[in-house]
Amino acid sequence: MEKQKVDENEPVPVPAVRVDRFGFVKQDHSNSPEGLSRTRSAFEYERLYLDGLIILDICFANHVNGTLFREERRNRKWRKMIGVGGSDWKHYVRRKPHVVKRRIRKGIPDCLRGLVWQLISGSRDLLLMNPGVYEQLVIYETSASELDIIRDISRTFPSHVFFQQRHGPGQRSLYNVLKAYSVYDRDVGYVQGMGFVAGLLLLYMSEEDAFWLLVALLKGAVHAPMEGLYLVGLPLVQQYLFQFESLVREYLPKVGEHFTQEMINPSMYASQWFITVFSYSFPFHLALRIWDVFLHEGVKIVFKVGLALLKYCHDELVKLPFEKLIHALRNFPEDAMNPDTLLPMAYSIKVLSLSLSLSLSLSLSLSVWTFLLVSKRLEELRLEYEKKNRKQAEPSGRAKQQPPETH
Repeated sequence: MEKQKVDENEPVPVPAVRVDRFGFVKQDHSNSPEGLSRTRSAFEYERLYLDGLIILDICFANHVNGTLFREERRNRKWRKMIGVGGSDWKHYVRRKPHVVKRRIRKGIPDCLRGLVWQLISGSRDLLLMNPGVYEQLVIYETSASELDIIRDISRTFPSHVFFQQRHGPGQRSLYNVLKAYSVYDRDVGYVQGMGFVAGLLLLYMSEEDAFWLLVALLKGAVHAPMEGLYLVGLPLVQQYLFQFESLVREYLPKVGEHFTQEMINPSMYASQWFITVFSYSFPFHLALRIWDVFLHEGVKIVFKVGLALLKYCHDELVKLPFEKLIHALRNFPEDAMNPDTLLPMAYSIKVLSLSLSLSLSLSLSLSVWTFLLVSKRLEELRLEYEKKNRKQAEPSGRAKQQPPETH
């Protein structure tokens, strides 16, 4: 049999993959015309990400559904609100904060999301105040966490084309951001959950922008600092889980009672909610909507979404035994993950002192009812948690203060 000659100049075919509008590989291998028309190679998507063009591709993805005009009108409103390069943002926020809040809760246009995230988080100001710092951290400094970061890189969004290529541009960018932060804040260093936060940011902005947004979050440029989520012992995670468990008992007493009976505590299902702000296992389109609100309003949206999920699945959860309950809490049904259903439910959660309301008769006038907002109740629970920890530490503290015996 005659061997076929191979032309070395002939382009080598690259594997084709179907991806969703965010760049995640789809498992459906349908050969439908629509599927074929939306098929691109992983290498092409990587190039588009590097060139910044995929943002445009996402922005116009809704053309297939005939919603291009509505999306463009919405984008124009946002561009007018932001101004060129964000020049009008602060002025607009001061004048119309309620409009900004309402529009963010409806969802930031994907083609503007990266810029808006930087504006509402305060990271843009940090970037401008610290020219050259990121480059210094990446190039000239070394980190004790480098091997840990390298080990975990491939576990971060493994189904996204930007991060799939081993040692490719996506993985290199993720490594650089995480390494830079581990040098910038050596007390925090690197913890595995940070990869999903940094990875999410890198899908919408450059390395340097993502780094300063990470700094803004962990150091508290606008809201309470998040660094306690990643310090040794995860102290802020422990506090948040304590607060969340108390809120479940107050807001959803039947669920709280059932969880107690089945010996279920939030550390079994909710730790990643706080450590990665839902970016680890939630559908990406829902995680983005949560992040829009999280960056603008702070961590209370994580509590609200968690409570809304349990409320939505209330009737099923109270019937399940331990093993099935754990599985259900880690695998919520698809309809519960619809942002247009779940988020309005989360926004409506305001009254969290149910123990007070249960003690009041339904015949009493509404003026008797006392309503506690999420932020106030969270503060009360934080103080309660700190008081509890101080009491536990006192005995050992007093033992250390006892003077030595004299003979």
